[in-house]
Parts: sequence; structure tokens; C-alpha cells
Amino acid sequence: MNPHHESLFIGGRWVAPASDEKITVLGSSTEDVLGSVPAGNEKDIDVAVAAARAAFDDPDGWAAWQPARRANALCRLADALERRMEAITHAVSAQNGMTITLSEQVEGALPTTLLRYYADLIRDNPGEDVRDGMLGAPVHVRREPLGVVAAIVPWNAPQLLSATKYAPGLAAGCTFVLKPSPETVLDAVLFAEAVEEADLPPGVINIVPAGREVGAYLVSHPDVDKVAFTGSTAAGRQIAATCGSLLRPVTLELGGKSAAVILDDVDLNTAIAEPFFLATLLANGQACFASTRVLAPRSRYDEVVDAVASLVSGLTVGDPLDTRTQIGPMASARQRDRVEGYIEKGKTEGARLVVGGSRPTDLAKGFYVTPTVFADVDNSQTIAREEIFGPVLSVIAYTDEDDAVRIANDSEYGLGGSVWTDDDERGMRVARRIHTGTIGLNHYTVDPAAPFGGVKASGLGREFGPEALHNYQQIKSIYR
Repeated sequence: MNPHHESLFIGGRWVAPASDEKITVLGSSTEDVLGSVPAGNEKDIDVAVAAARAAFDDPDGWAAWQPARRANALCRLADALERRMEAITHAVSAQNGMTITLSEQVEGALPTTLLRYYADLIRDNPGEDVRDGMLGAPVHVRREPLGVVAAIVPWNAPQLLSATKYAPGLAAGCTFVLKPSPETVLDAVLFAEAVEEADLPPGVINIVPAGREVGAYLVSHPDVDKVAFTGSTAAGRQIAATCGSLLRPVTLELGGKSAAVILDDVDLNTAIAEPFFLATLLANGQACFASTRVLAPRSRYDEVVDAVASLVSGLTVGDPLDTRTQIGPMASARQRDRVEGYIEKGKTEGARLVVGGSRPTDLAKGFYVTPTVFADVDNSQTIAREEIFGPVLSVIAYTDEDDAVRIANDSEYGLGGSVWTDDDERGMRVARRIHTGTIGLNHYTVDPAAPFGGVKASGLGREFGPEALHNYQQIKSIYR
């Protein structure tokens, strides 16, 4: 298969791009060229939005289909993706460094799960209910699709984060222009092939790989009805400002600096194990919800530091395509440099480096950073305040339960978090006091049936669950 692609998927077919500019992708573990795709520009966005608009406005088209018919189409897309699962997961891992075992679950299985979940959700749902009005006549309340959606996704979990938008959005009857991140575009070609095979109407999904400036143009496009974005808080603020001025609905899933609160009753031998690794260092630390602030009771602080350091130092760092690897490389040289800059900042500000903090000596190529643990971190220090997006943990001491909750809440973010305890009821009490959109008890695993999203600078709106379907619908009341 030729890894160098010449066309864009717009309007249900492969079309020539407006320019000859290319996006070239390097392997995160090899630094070799993996392939290339056309770099979309504003003219390509215009064509894609026009195709999505035509598909949505067609009186007999996607938005007008009965929910059961759309559900069948979503299941066809799930089947087509399933047939490409191995190629997709391999492409994602090679590009962004996600371990292949994680990619198979997150990038391979979850998108198909979401498509079938939302297909089932709408299949027997008429989208309209009748209420007894207070004026003596019935009122019909309808949920109708919003229209053309601009979906902008990052590189850390490109297929899942695309699916969190198009799965509920397609179910609602919307059409899409999807802009993948330049770091992960080869998997987007495979997704386009699946869309083509699933025989969705032309223009229902259009894909334009491009950089930030073209993404900003898409967000402000006059024929876009809604924006769905996952990415940094800084970019999210700019998108929110644009959408606010246009009175355009927007969903923002942004950054995080979550806390793993280890209570003083916990059995460290069982708690600081695989579930703790997944809650704190999933996807090489390149996960927005990761609990990278580890809050430890002063009475057991040294024990916790030793347990976390032992876990982290024992992780296998290596080729993301090797099933034995637990920590792969950063997605790019720029991301590696960013993480290393934060490690130096931690040292400069007085945190104690316990484990890691360098590049692996046995890996000559690749954008690797060894998983890192800092102790004696104050919650006011940079590495405890800013999202690093890499395998760096900060262990912060607290005095009592109230102090732990205070420190956990002392952040501009509020996306994830976790509580570790041998007393479930106590853990639930603490979890309820932490100001965050999601939190786990003795683990952290996002459940597709439950709403996911953040508070404060971690975003607006929710993905997953029935709530996500509502992001792509507007409500109309018909008074009889």
C-alpha cells in the first residue's frame, strides 16, 4: 500500500487538493518518514463545508432519514472500521507512540463501540414527545439536528476522539467536516476508506487534514453550525471566543491537571499497581485526564514516594508496536522538547527528582522520555500547575483529608481524578468533594455510557453517554 496519498476525501469521493502542499509524518519511535497526505487549505475547507451543507440541506438526505435508517448506516461504518482495525491501530501507534496494546482498545475497539451504542440509542427513538400544555393544549417537543459540524481532533487518540464527535453527531442527523491533527493523518485516510465502504451519502463526512490556521478558518466558516473540539485549553479559549461572537454552539474537551488522592488507609502493595499506572501514565502520559498530581498523606509520604518510584522505574520503555512495551515515545520531537523543558523547570524550582528525567540510553532513535517522578513538590510549582502531557508525576504532601481535597481543587483544571483507599464509602465521600467532571475510585476508566468532560478550564459540554447526542440537537417546541 502506498503510504503517500494524493487526494482528499470530500463529498463522498477522492478529490484533488487545492494545492500541492504536503503533510509528512515521522514515526515517533523511528524518526523515519511513514507517509504523507495533502495539506488542506482554506479552499479545501470551502469545498468540504459546501459538501456537508448540501448533504444536510437535501430534503431527502441524511438529516431527513428515519433514525432506524441512520442507525443501520452507523452499524455499516462500524463494520467497515472493524475490518481495518489492525491497520488503524498500527498506524496510530507508529505515528504518536501509543502502545499497540492500548491502541487496540482505544483506537480500534472504542470507535466501533460508540457507533453501535448511538445506533441503538436512536433506533427506536422518534425524537419527539408530546406534553400536556398548561394552557389546555398539547405541546410537541422535537429534537432536531443542528446542521454542519466542524470537528477538530488532536493527535493523542485521533480515532477515538473523532468518534466521540461523529458517532453521536451522525446519529442526530448532522453532517461533518473533520480536521485531523498533522501529527496523525495516516489513520484518517483509513477512516475515510471505511466511510466510503459504508456507503454513507456523499458529503455526510468530509476529511481535511490541516494545521492550526486552517482549523481556525473552519471554526469561523459561515456555513458551520456547530464546533466540536478536543485540544489544549489555550486553543479552546480562542475557539470559544470565535463561537461566542457568532453565537455558535461549541463543545470543548480541553486540558487537565488531575489529582490522584491516596488516602492514609490504603494498602500500597495493592493500590500502586496496574490500575494506578493506567490512571496516571496512560498513553505515555499523553492523556488529558491523567492524574499526574499524586497527593500523599504526610504520615506515609516516604512510603508513597517509594511505591510510586518502584512502579514507574519498573515500566518497560520501548517500541510502541511491541506488545511488551508499557511506555512508548512522545508523539513528536516538539512534544519531547516540551516535556523535557518541564522536567528542567521542576529541578530549577526545587522539586526532588526521584526517577527518570532523561532520555533512555538504550534507544538511539525516537522521541523518548523516561517516565519521571518528582517528590517534595509544592502545589504552587509549575510542574504541579501546568499540563505537561508526558510521563511526569509530581508527589505532593497533604496533612489531612480536608487538606487533600483543598489541594486537589486548587487547580484551574477539573477534568479527571482518582481516589485510592481501602474504604469505599470514605473514598466516595472524598470523590464527591473534588471539583471535577469525572473521577475514579481505586482506578480511572472512562465509561462510554457516562458523560465525560470537565469544569473550569477543562472545557464546556460533555461527550459520551446520551448527553453527547444532545450536543448535536436543537429543541423545537410546536404549540398545538
